[in-house]
Amino acid sequence: MKKKQLAILGSTGSIGTQTLEVVKANPERFEVYLLTANNNADLLISQARMFVPEMVVIANEKKYPEVREALEDLPIKVWAGTDAITQAVQHPDIDIVVTAMVGYSGLRPTISAIKAGKAIALANKETLVVAGELITRLAVENKMPILPVDSEHSAIFQCIVGERAGDVEKIILTASGGPFRQHTAGQLERVTRQEALLHPNWKMGTKITIDSASLMNKGFEMIEAKWLFGIDPAAIEVVVHPQSVIHSMVQFTDGSVKAQLGMPDMKIPIQYALSFPERIKNDLPRVDFLASNNLTFEKPDTGRFPNLRLAYEAIGQGGNMPCVLNAANEVVVEAFLCNQISFTAMSSVIEDVMGKASFVARPRYDDFVATDNEARCIARSLLK
Repeated sequence: MKKKQLAILGSTGSIGTQTLEVVKANPERFEVYLLTANNNADLLISQARMFVPEMVVIANEKKYPEVREALEDLPIKVWAGTDAITQAVQHPDIDIVVTAMVGYSGLRPTISAIKAGKAIALANKETLVVAGELITRLAVENKMPILPVDSEHSAIFQCIVGERAGDVEKIILTASGGPFRQHTAGQLERVTRQEALLHPNWKMGTKITIDSASLMNKGFEMIEAKWLFGIDPAAIEVVVHPQSVIHSMVQFTDGSVKAQLGMPDMKIPIQYALSFPERIKNDLPRVDFLASNNLTFEKPDTGRFPNLRLAYEAIGQGGNMPCVLNAANEVVVEAFLCNQISFTAMSSVIEDVMGKASFVARPRYDDFVATDNEARCIARSLLK
């Protein structure tokens, strides 16, 4: 069996580290060719010494000497800078690029990888939120698959494999509801950074955990589902499912509904994306249906959690508005994590930015770059 050569972009984050756990458990199937990180030089060095890839890239150029010196006894090429990541993913020996970078930063490398003929295991949902039409068109033109890593989109993908696209009537995205599902509006105004980072079910990175608490993550997943599966947003329903056992469902034109179930462990969808169309045996925990006999569902409250509404409005307007949504969200999440803004004020700033930013109906790549810059500037001005 020829080993698949992996490029893991964002290897020091939650998805990146769990992808490496999957690789470690399946050394006969997968090999790491490229590892990249933004700032976490120490962990990148540790990963590189364990997996000995051909290349590593540290985006923060100031940390390049540290990484280079730490790995000089190994046959590993060490590069630095964001341009180096975009270039490295094009190497002909790479089979799959796992895009686990955070936020807007994943857009350029993903475009570069698709153009170079690489399959994409997509964990960076913001890439499709910002430029879904561009990315999906490039994937079709280059005949490259985009395999979802998000648990919800992996669930949808598994439900529709073997089905005709025209038979899908509705997608049902499940959401845990986050740590504040039962909070009142008054309580939400007072939540702290520490409280928001305590997700009830999933172990995730800092930014996505805040997005989950505000339901922005579910809004992003709705937009991602629209592009991945060619589904009108009106046919994508979000349902709060606090137990996180059903990862998502698909309803078909005959009234049948398929659901994909599993324990809340990201290694399951990561492994499926890397091995598709095969399934690999593993020792991960299984669902105990006798213990999971109380599966509940609720309607999301977009009054208390307006970010979900804003996401539907952004994709409804189309053009560059989802890019505006993402840029504003990245700014306010960073501000919240630095205790510069309240949890509820994040949504207010995002909505203001959406009303002030320039609208481009048919954006090209340069328009996305300009939109991202403009929306961030507006958001930061509103925080002063």
